Amino acid sequence: MRLNDWQREVEAYLLGADATPAPALRDSLLGSAGLAVEQGLAIYHNAYRARLLEALRGDYPAVHGWLGDEEFDALALAYIEAHPSRHFSLRWLGAELAGFIDGFLVPEQAQPLSELARLEWAFTLAFDAPEGEPLGLAQMAELPAEAWPNLQVRYLPSVQAQLCRYNSLAIWRAIKEQAEFPGSQALEQEELCLIWRDGLVSRYRSLDRAEAKALCGMAEEGWSFGELCAQLAEYAEQAPLQAATWLRQWLNDGLLRHY
Repeated sequence: MRLNDWQREVEAYLLGADATPAPALRDSLLGSAGLAVEQGLAIYHNAYRARLLEALRGDYPAVHGWLGDEEFDALALAYIEAHPSRHFSLRWLGAELAGFIDGFLVPEQAQPLSELARLEWAFTLAFDAPEGEPLGLAQMAELPAEAWPNLQVRYLPSVQAQLCRYNSLAIWRAIKEQAEFPGSQALEQEELCLIWRDGLVSRYRSLDRAEAKALCGMAEEGWSFGELCAQLAEYAEQAPLQAATWLRQWLNDGLLRHY
């Protein structure tokens, strides 16, 4: 058997669900008095899955904490079978877990759990995102008055916006802080959770519907500052002040860059 063919046999064995090796692979190896070929291969087969499970537990500690070891491992093994690792780095192994949960469980179970998974993945994406040049208050102070109406901004690369319909953030905090599990509950009003990186620290905060609409309008839909003021008609004459107050908060948080 050529080396490339043997390597493919090993790969197929490790990726397959069956721990029994194909005859070609088994016959290419020599066992010992203390360890048969099948036993040695089974060790590698199990160790590979154990490493994948360890990586998923590390990426999704809140989902793991909610489900417990047995249920999480069953979910993770089903996920690995449906979405085997395709990247040289385990960093991306869990990228599709939230979507998998939506199809794996019935909707009433899947919806809060997949939302929690998306929240945890957003923290991972935020922490690993490339650096960006934040727009600061000092730069804004130098902006001439006539430039304000046409001002446009975008999120910094690390900013992740996750819409929450359940108390996913409370569950995430409880498990992170090893506090009492609060139970899953639907929120009375959905909220937007922003997650971003500040240096080597992950930051987050929740926005109410009005602020979330304003921020998404500017950072995602391309509203200028003048268009933001126009959208805040319910604030009447206070619209520019409210827009400026929110903008100052977003700049203090370190969320934005020039368009």
